[in-house]
Amino acid sequence: VAAAVTAGKARFGVLVCGTGQGMVMTANRLPGIRAGLVFDEFSARMIRAHNDANIICFGARIQAVAAMERLLEIFVATEFEGGRHQRRVNKIMGAS
Repeated sequence: VAAAVTAGKARFGVLVCGTGQGMVMTANRLPGIRAGLVFDEFSARMIRAHNDANIICFGARIQAVAAMERLLEIFVATEFEGGRHQRRVNKIMGAS
């Protein structure tokens, strides 16, 4: 998933494990990836709007499939706000 995102073959990726924690930690080790663990509508919106996340992570033991589908819709529909948030993204990506 992360390789497809970093290669430009996919705009976004979705990763799922038991809690989501393992997926988010592993994905964020890879250059160009900004993965976030999502539990609710607010976090789904904010990881895109403020952090330009390109991978959303879920915990299958924590959330129902219907809830994950709804949060994925919100994630994909949310645009990155840029502006003051761009500085943070640049730091995350190792740029100045």
